[in-house]
Amino acid sequence: MYCIMDTNNIDFVTYCIGNLARRLNLTQLDVYTRLKTSGILTEYIVPSYDVLHTFSKEYLMEDLMDYMKEKGVLS
Repeated sequence: MYCIMDTNNIDFVTYCIGNLARRLNLTQLDVYTRLKTSGILTEYIVPSYDVLHTFSKEYLMEDLMDYMKEKGVLS
């Protein structure tokens, strides 16, 4: 899937990856790889930026972790 990313999207993706990495005690590269290979990055985070960026950090991290579990990239 092709997605267009502007600086807001890039900043938000970086924010998500960094916070997930800290929360899950994983490297940022590991989190990025999991999000990319599962499609979460290009099929959920980037297209849903307008809604997701309004969530609190706590809610956003829970939402992303739940989705990662659903996609089988987090146990």
